[in-house]
Amino acid sequence: MTPMLAVATAIVVLVTAILSGIFGMAGGMILMAFLAFAFPVGAAMMLHGVTQAVSNGYRAVINRSDIVWPIVATNMVGAALALALFLLMSFVPDKATVLLLLGAIPFIAFSIPKSWGLDITRPFISPICGFVVTALTLTAGVAGPILDVFFVRSHLTRHQIVATKAVTQTLQHLTKLLYFGLLAAHLLPEAGLPWWVYVMVAPLAMLGTTLGKMVLDRMNDGQFKSWSRNILFVLGAILIWQGLELLLKQEF
Repeated sequence: MTPMLAVATAIVVLVTAILSGIFGMAGGMILMAFLAFAFPVGAAMMLHGVTQAVSNGYRAVINRSDIVWPIVATNMVGAALALALFLLMSFVPDKATVLLLLGAIPFIAFSIPKSWGLDITRPFISPICGFVVTALTLTAGVAGPILDVFFVRSHLTRHQIVATKAVTQTLQHLTKLLYFGLLAAHLLPEAGLPWWVYVMVAPLAMLGTTLGKMVLDRMNDGQFKSWSRNILFVLGAILIWQGLELLLKQEF
């Protein structure tokens, strides 16, 4: 890794951790997009997993009084089933697939009809959420907007949403680390990065998360949901364009 790439990675980690601390998802998408461009897919997934596990884990700690633990428990049942299925397939996406899926996720998320009743607090919805979100996390690296669909249609407050999502996202990114870590031994030899890179991003993720929470505390629930939607639509459109451009280059 060159010094310039190391500095760029550090800056992006800090900025996206701030965004994640506020909205709980947009930062992770931007970080995954940057890492997918800068590194091989295996390395990008591993570094993103470490950064987001620290960021979300720390966000869960500082918002721990608002965590709804029954949702976390049932959510991880579905996540475990998704991990088992992917381990059987040993699937690894290419960069174009990662970018296209990342870009499509917000549009898919906001087009899901409310009549489907995807409220995370309803019986049996939480494990379905865990399965779907984990499957997307292992394919695109991020699935925050889909996860958000299950939360914003509930009666939970913005602090409960951010806190509970932080726990489930931490566990999903640890699952991603386990999955790509197991594959790295024989399918992803390029996944290795210098150890100091992981040490560098951890405190930056924590600092950004702390700064993000300061902003979150100054927002109301309406602002939180409105800004989340607008940011994700713009980000999704950019990523789809980038993914299509990369796909066309591969074809020609």
